[in-house]
Amino acid sequence: MRSRPTALLASLPRTYWLLWVGTLINRLGSFVVPFLTLYLTQQRGLPVAQAALMVSLFGAGSFTSALVGGLLADRLGRRPVMLLSFLLAPVNMIALGLIQPIAWLAVLTYSQGLLTDLYRPAVSASIADLVPSEDRPRAFGYLYWAINLGFAIAPVVAGLVARFDYFLLFVGDAATTFVFGLIVLAGVRETRPAEAHAASTSPLSTRLRLLGASPLMLLFCALALALGLIYMQAHVALPIDMASHGLGPEAYGLAIAVNGALIVVLGLPASHAAVRWPRYGAMAVAAILTGAGFGLTGLAGSLPLFALSIGVWTLGEIAGSTIAPAIVADLSPIELRGLFQGAFGAAWGLSAFAGPLVGGAILQRFGAGVLWFACLVLGLLLAGGYLALGRRAHRPA
Repeated sequence: MRSRPTALLASLPRTYWLLWVGTLINRLGSFVVPFLTLYLTQQRGLPVAQAALMVSLFGAGSFTSALVGGLLADRLGRRPVMLLSFLLAPVNMIALGLIQPIAWLAVLTYSQGLLTDLYRPAVSASIADLVPSEDRPRAFGYLYWAINLGFAIAPVVAGLVARFDYFLLFVGDAATTFVFGLIVLAGVRETRPAEAHAASTSPLSTRLRLLGASPLMLLFCALALALGLIYMQAHVALPIDMASHGLGPEAYGLAIAVNGALIVVLGLPASHAAVRWPRYGAMAVAAILTGAGFGLTGLAGSLPLFALSIGVWTLGEIAGSTIAPAIVADLSPIELRGLFQGAFGAAWGLSAFAGPLVGGAILQRFGAGVLWFACLVLGLLLAGGYLALGRRAHRPA
């Protein structure tokens, strides 16, 4: 009998595992983004407002890359877009660590956000090409686990490296991205189906019109945007609320570590189980857990209770992040898989931009209690939305 690891490897295509290994290596070297604000303020001496603007420009580039990367993945193929991202991003990253004029710093920060995430729709579309529908939750779940394992380790390593020289963060980040490019160059074949290749010359307006003619996809992206608005409160409103209870950055770091720990521990078992979950029902449960977790924050006043609330919404994050890309792949026409994955990524990117603004405004005007209660109510409404969308998706065409 084959050993369990061997059986696991054989259950998904070799190309998928090359993408999985490359993703893990790339995320293990995600040094710059978590420390970009500190680098700009402490090493470059920029005012906080200017540093925040630079980080926003990175986010704007990332948002743009979702749609651009999706369109290019359908038009040029998955492999060329991956190589474009993995071979150009390291060059831009090194230049970003060396450049001095503030105007060029802004340009390179935006282009780094664009190039860093350009590959994501191509990878997701490639997985949809390679893996049958029934196995996609498991495949996307494994990839999500690898991403979070890398993110759990990278900031620790980056903190140690930054003590010696911040520029080494840029070098290390660029090197791991380049390694992913070499993996794609050496071993990843093109997966774009013949239907997508035949339709690759259709005008952009036609492709966008086809996306607009898919109400299920547009509604699913709208629900993802709203769910992201809740989730993004973890990065701005949560630490502010914890500080108002006398819990500083160290306490926030300990509490948020629950998120990464649960994902690493439960991510793989959840990926195995997800193939048996009803997909829209699982998204409804994810919305309830996310809303309930952030709603519970309104009752927290101590570190254990804040950690408990984070644990609850992390369970929702695990369920949603495992199932959502598989739903997008199911909704996508074969010739538009890249565009549909890019549209879904753009919805999350927009929530990353709008979430802190909306949460901060509610927090400042109405207080933390109203914000957390609103998260709870929105989560429950989204659960109803996912169930309604599921009923519509299962009607005969």
